[in-house]
Amino acid sequence: LHYQEGDKAQAKMVRVIHGAVLDIIVDLRRESPTFGEQFKINLSAENRKILFIPKGVAHGFLALEDDTVFVYKCDNFYSPDAERGIIYNDPTLLLDWEYPADRLIISEKDRQLPFFNPMKL
Repeated sequence: LHYQEGDKAQAKMVRVIHGAVLDIIVDLRRESPTFGEQFKINLSAENRKILFIPKGVAHGFLALEDDTVFVYKCDNFYSPDAERGIIYNDPTLLLDWEYPADRLIISEKDRQLPFFNPMKL
């Protein structure tokens, strides 16, 4: 799950134009009544759903079909120094990717992400 913090935080609008994804977001906004809660949705070219992800919310997705094309519209530029993340298999969040864990293809960068720690937000 990825996000940017501080003045580099991004709100995003995402959708799939070919294929399908399982999209999961986690609310990291301390002042929010849904702080620490997750939401997931299937987005596909077929269902044409669009997801808005506010600033302060972490976001990750799993491509469910080969050749999936997933597009983002962001309100701020990518900033490597502000990039943060939470590991996909965090034991506190218990994210259900609805896919066998041993078959997930996770980048080395994403395998190194830290656990969810609300004290560091």
